[in-house]
Amino acid sequence: MGLTAFLESSLEVITQRTILLVTFALEMDRDTVLRLSLRHLDSLFLGSKVVRKKYMLFCFRNAMLCQPDTVTKLLLQDGRICAHFIGTLIGMLHSVEDGAALDVIVDVLVHLIVELKSEQFVHCVLDECHKQLSKVGNMRGNLSVFIYLGKLVDAIPALAVTLVMEHANLLEQLMPGLMYPNEGLKAAVCYLYGKLFSSRSSAEKLSVHFSEQLCGLFLATLENAQSKELQINCLGFLKQLLEYDNFVSVIMNASRQEKDSENTQLLHAENPLPLLLKKFLLSRDEILQVASAQCMAAVLVHSPAKYAPVFIHADVPEFLFEQLSCTSEVLIWSLYCCLLLLTEERLFFSKCHTVYGIEPVVRSLKQVLLLNNVELQKQGLLLFSEILKKQPLEIKLFGAPGICRDAIGVLQEAVNCPLLEAAAEGVRASTAFLRKQHLSIPVQYVELQKLIESVLKRCNDLTLPPANSRSVVHTTNKHQSKSISRQGQFLVISLETFHSACRLAVECQSDPSAQENAFTAPGSEDRNDNLETFSEFLLKIFDELCIPIVMKHYERVLSPAVMEVFFSILSSLFIVVPSKREKFAMKLASASFIRLTLEMKVLFCAGQSNLQLNTACSGFLSNLCFELWLKLARTGKSHQGLTEVSALLQRSVPYLNCSIPESLILLSESPNILGVDCALRDQQYCLILILCLMSLLEDRLIPERDLFSELSVFLQSVQDNGDSPASEVLRAILFLFAVCQDKCDDLDMASLSTVKRMLEHISDLGLIYIHDVRFLKFFLRYPQLADKFGPQILELWISCEDYHQPEEEISPGISELSEFCPGCARVGISALKESKITGVLEFIVPGSPGLIGNYFTNASSLSPQVKAIKHLQDLMCSSTVDMAYKVLVVLETFLKENENFLFSDLFRNKFLQTLQRLLIENSSEALQENKNLPLALHLLTLVQLRNTVGSELDSTDFKLLYQVSNLIGKCKPLNVKILQPSFNFLYCTLHQTTLDSQKRAVAMLLSNVSLMELLQKVLELTWARSSSSFRLLSQSFLCSSWLLISSLLHYQHSYGSEVYKGVSVDLDEILNIISFRKKDSSFLFLVSLLQFLRSILRLNFSSTLVTVIHSKMRNRPLTEQDAALYPLDTQRVQFLVAGLQNLLVQKDSLLPEASTGFLETLLEYLHIRNKEMALHVASQPWNRLVLLTLLSSSGEIGFLQPAVLKLMTLVSKQKNHYGKKDHVCL
Repeated sequence: MGLTAFLESSLEVITQRTILLVTFALEMDRDTVLRLSLRHLDSLFLGSKVVRKKYMLFCFRNAMLCQPDTVTKLLLQDGRICAHFIGTLIGMLHSVEDGAALDVIVDVLVHLIVELKSEQFVHCVLDECHKQLSKVGNMRGNLSVFIYLGKLVDAIPALAVTLVMEHANLLEQLMPGLMYPNEGLKAAVCYLYGKLFSSRSSAEKLSVHFSEQLCGLFLATLENAQSKELQINCLGFLKQLLEYDNFVSVIMNASRQEKDSENTQLLHAENPLPLLLKKFLLSRDEILQVASAQCMAAVLVHSPAKYAPVFIHADVPEFLFEQLSCTSEVLIWSLYCCLLLLTEERLFFSKCHTVYGIEPVVRSLKQVLLLNNVELQKQGLLLFSEILKKQPLEIKLFGAPGICRDAIGVLQEAVNCPLLEAAAEGVRASTAFLRKQHLSIPVQYVELQKLIESVLKRCNDLTLPPANSRSVVHTTNKHQSKSISRQGQFLVISLETFHSACRLAVECQSDPSAQENAFTAPGSEDRNDNLETFSEFLLKIFDELCIPIVMKHYERVLSPAVMEVFFSILSSLFIVVPSKREKFAMKLASASFIRLTLEMKVLFCAGQSNLQLNTACSGFLSNLCFELWLKLARTGKSHQGLTEVSALLQRSVPYLNCSIPESLILLSESPNILGVDCALRDQQYCLILILCLMSLLEDRLIPERDLFSELSVFLQSVQDNGDSPASEVLRAILFLFAVCQDKCDDLDMASLSTVKRMLEHISDLGLIYIHDVRFLKFFLRYPQLADKFGPQILELWISCEDYHQPEEEISPGISELSEFCPGCARVGISALKESKITGVLEFIVPGSPGLIGNYFTNASSLSPQVKAIKHLQDLMCSSTVDMAYKVLVVLETFLKENENFLFSDLFRNKFLQTLQRLLIENSSEALQENKNLPLALHLLTLVQLRNTVGSELDSTDFKLLYQVSNLIGKCKPLNVKILQPSFNFLYCTLHQTTLDSQKRAVAMLLSNVSLMELLQKVLELTWARSSSSFRLLSQSFLCSSWLLISSLLHYQHSYGSEVYKGVSVDLDEILNIISFRKKDSSFLFLVSLLQFLRSILRLNFSSTLVTVIHSKMRNRPLTEQDAALYPLDTQRVQFLVAGLQNLLVQKDSLLPEASTGFLETLLEYLHIRNKEMALHVASQPWNRLVLLTLLSSSGEIGFLQPAVLKLMTLVSKQKNHYGKKDHVCL
């Protein structure tokens, strides 16, 4: 045996014995064993069979695991023995073929080197490995060495640098391993390469080696790998390489470098990596699919713009979307990451991959939201959000309504996630979804409403900070999201979602196909699924949920980010529902949103900071103020000055970031002090407009005294600089003076002169008028203004008032004035609210009603009031019908409150002049077309009613009688508008004067032939009830006619006045109306007919003024009884009595009394003409029943009613008169 062989055999024996000794050291005294191991190694050799070696290796590994320090101490006592031991173990990697034994050897070697912690032994190991790998013809045996090296570098990462820097010769053995046709060997080499490239420094040293030698070989190995182990290790090595940008570039360009080589078969496509990764993605192995997706993401993360097109052209996105149907959370996460990176390339969308993949994404999210993996949910929702954000407008994402509905459902589920982080991603995705291009046709507005409601309700469920912990959250720096609370962040993104919904509603307004669902069946449940309903929903839920949520948050945390989005939403809502913008503005203003906005601007926008918040606040405040100005400050429909107001607000509101003291200073500034950023005068005008609006809303921003003083200074500044404020600004200035006036002293003469000068340049005072009683009082307070501008302001006041009474509140019996006034409801003075005309009455008669008399004692104090009354009368005669009607209401109320007859005389004189002028200047046709004349006549009647009964008629009264009677003679019978108030005036005049005046008045009226002729025609219309002419009349008009002829008949007989033209009446028709009353006959009309019949009956139907005729010819001669009753007869009397009994029991205050009076006169007539007939009428059994009915229906005090008392008196009278109690039933 040679010396070398002997030494090797001896060292092997020593190694084996060393293993045994170390093993026995665990069971015996440690020091003894150590001594034995040094002296008797040869005696412990037990053999070299595989089983024995395997056993010894297991024992040594256990010793290493249990007593690592003891083993290392033993081995380090003699370095030569330890090195030989290590070399022997490495040699066994080649010699031992048992797989389990090899695994133990590798494990022991790794643990041994790790525990020894000696660089000497590391180099020893690497040298031994190089020696083993250098052996020719034993490539298959190198597998264990490669495995060992890979695990060693894995256990000692720093070893990678040592291996690359100091043992480059060992690395030369790796590439042949990749070429060897053994996939296990290739797998081990790839694993080792992966560990070597895990260190950045070693990777840099190997970059040239990889680029020039290894890249193509590795890609070929990856492409041709068949075993799962090799595939996994190749993908692991690839993933490690893809962490470095230079290797990514080399790998992605490898195909171009090898494209022209005909001898290589390393690459089979222009860009093999995407194809190879796609192949692994299509495999059914989850691990390979995850690794493939992660490698794709590793490539794309370096430069999506550079590498994404390569994957897109290879149709990789299509297969990524398909794999989303899997159930593996790791794979889904990897797919989400890869797709998320692809969304950064526009080609991803233009190739319509998202159109194909949106449905798999929605289905995947639906399943992911059922899991408890929050990070996976967030990643999926982020992908969905990015797709929604970046989808091109020209490519429709949701083609079918079904998938669109599913997407909304997924978003709703995401918003309702228990964890706030996932819900926040759902809200962000909802924001991206609410775009017009994403909606299918028909638009599913109901589903969108549910989504928005879910978002806001989730905000409402947030836990708010304590109410006493209010703090300011600044968001101006780049770390804005970190400085806001999680709840605040969620509120911000939720508000952004709502803002997106508002923008969506506005966009859909211009698209007819998005406004209505043309396929909705009439009467279906989806009939409200339209844009109008959706817009109203936004307005309603913003009011009910959004505003309360933001205000609660605002009370606790001052967050500019929240308020910025909030005010942006408020601005957009003005155009979401244009029809309700006025109502919306009023509601916001009543909730002090002007004050809130100004407060936000002062807190956060001073010095032009927080520009975005300032823009949002200023935009909202400008829109709000403009709408309020239209609603509150302006009168009429003129749009003059609106453009200037809008421009002024838009231009100056952004600069109004001042507090209350600064606002006062701003008003007193001179235009020459401020710089050129924004004109001072514009800022002052803008501030005045805002203060005016706040005053109209009873919201005082500045104390009245301070404001009044600064306005005076401002007015003087305007005067000194020769400025001329716009009419809208002047309107605001005057109103602010009016508001502050009650708590301040009068304006000085200089300010009054300035105001007067400004007003003189206004062509129409309507341009500066504000309908407020304080504005009216301000003008009437100063004689300098009242004399010149008072009447015009008074006219504007009345024109803007609404004195109409709702139709359903009108009481029966009220004068039917509205028949000639289109748009005017019937109105009675009792229905008016006195507060509406307080301002006018105070101008006419200043002071409270109790002090009115004090003003009539001073003649000088009456002049402005007299002017006002004359002006009102002129208005009533010359203005529009609506205006005249309102003047009439004012004067009616004035007459009710004022008992002074000086004003009555003024009314009559003024009307007489007007009537004389009208009769002279106008023809009959023109008079009848005058719509203001009936109102004036009605007022004249009211004035006449204010006179004391029994007063003498003066010359003015007789002139009025003459003119009114002439006016009646010029009218046509159907001109009810003029005739009815004229008849009423004549009737009132006759009944309220003395006997002498009555005699003269009756003579005047009877001498007017045209009056009597017209009265005849009007009376004839009474029995023309079936004609079209009658339907044009009102029964109240006929009532006035019959009352007038009844009065004339009575007074003509009393005074024996001469009759120039008589009238005839059809008795049969009158009796038929009374006897056979129709349901549409008014009680007043029946009362007037009974009054006329009573008058003619008292005269025994004999009068020079009224001639009774019969429309029905009698076919038989009169009996003796009928002849005695003529022109009545027995049958007519019976019908008439039955009709009267019917009228007696009607529930009316006048009709029973009139019926009782007429019954009394009828019995007197019958008693004279035919006593038996009179007895027959008095003994009717129904009379007792009528009396009992009246008593029972009138309650406990029914017998005190005039009709009942009169009827009871008539009963007693008839019993005494006829003396037959048993027969008289009255």
